[in-house]
Parts: sequence; C-alpha cells; structure tokens
Amino acid sequence: MKKRFVLAAMLAAAPFVASAADNGVSYTYIEGGYNQARIDHDDEILGDFDADGGYLRGSFGVSKSVYLFGSYASGEDSDNVSLDIGLPDPYEAKVDDELTISEIGVGFHSAMGERVDFIGELAYFRMEEDFKVHDDEGTFTDRWHVNGGRASVGIRGGNEQVEGWAKIGYLDASDFNGNFVGGVGGQYKFNQTWGLVGEVEVFDDLSRYMVGVRASF
Repeated sequence: MKKRFVLAAMLAAAPFVASAADNGVSYTYIEGGYNQARIDHDDEILGDFDADGGYLRGSFGVSKSVYLFGSYASGEDSDNVSLDIGLPDPYEAKVDDELTISEIGVGFHSAMGERVDFIGELAYFRMEEDFKVHDDEGTFTDRWHVNGGRASVGIRGGNEQVEGWAKIGYLDASDFNGNFVGGVGGQYKFNQTWGLVGEVEVFDDLSRYMVGVRASF
C-alpha cells in the first residue's frame, strides 16, 4: 500500500518538477521543524506508535555535482492500554515510547535539463527505540536499535518560488531484511534564503511526516 502511494506520488510530482523555471536549486542548506513518526507494532501492548517531536537536517555542496548531508529526528508517544488476558480484571499499563533516527551520507546530482536534476544518494542510518511499560508490578524498560544503509535515486527541481523532489530506494540493515523506501517533498520559497518545507517518507511499517523551515545558501 505504501509502495503504491509513493510511486504514484513520484509520477504526480514529475510534471510539477519538469515545469519549474531554470534557476536551479541549492544543495547547501540547513533546516529544522516538526517531525511525526508512525510505527505499526505487532504487539498488543505497544500497539501503534505515533511520535511527535522535532528534526534538524542539512546539506553542503562540496562541488558542482556532489553534496554531503545529515539529519537527526526524534519523537515521543505515551499511551494507556487495557488488555483482557483472562484475569478477573483487565491488564492495564502505561507505555512511554521514544524514537530517534539519524542519518549521514553523500549525494550526487546531474542535470536532466534546464529545470530538473537527477539525484543519487548513499547514506548510513541509525534508528533507536526506547520504551517503558508502567504497570502495578513496576516499570519495564527496553531499547531496540538498528544500523544500516540506504541507496536512493530520484529527481529534484524548482524555480524562484517553488521546488519539488521525489526519491525511491532500498534500505537494508543487519537486524531486518531489505525494504523499499520512498519519499516526496516540496518547498515554498519566501525569498532566496528562506522557505517552508514539507516531506513524507515511508518504509516498511514506518511513516514519517515533516514540516519545517529551510535556509538555503
């Protein structure tokens, strides 16, 4: 379902990007804002996880075709659960969950025309999830983390006022099999430096939504 959503969004974004003016885009910027992550847990106690928090990311163009990038995002969620497990009273607990995602990588871009670039990216990522379950017996804590890599290709283009991008790729790590990853985003530019950014990224059971402010240089 998520795969079809991102593929359809990329096809929808293509004519938008292709219609951009010929001013190009900046590969040197810093950005921050609101981040929400949603995870579909296969666990009755943890359930679905909707984490709200913030993010920071940036990119630095080191040549006409190569750029370095990195990001950090975190979010927290707290839920009360009640389960009927055959006891006289339902099992009740409070679950606190925190997710952090960090990434660092290198990208390549090449003009496909006056209005759009082809982009390719390789990145290392780390994802951590900490959760606490509070019940009548006390507090149970645990931590899960995974390290891996991402390879993506896509398109990016824009003009003085708007910009759009779409990426699709493959993400792999030692603790789980490879997964499709994709995302679409856009920027509305107030001026040459400042802009409002929005992006959606999905892979496996995780969906991320970001809204922020970008300063381009």
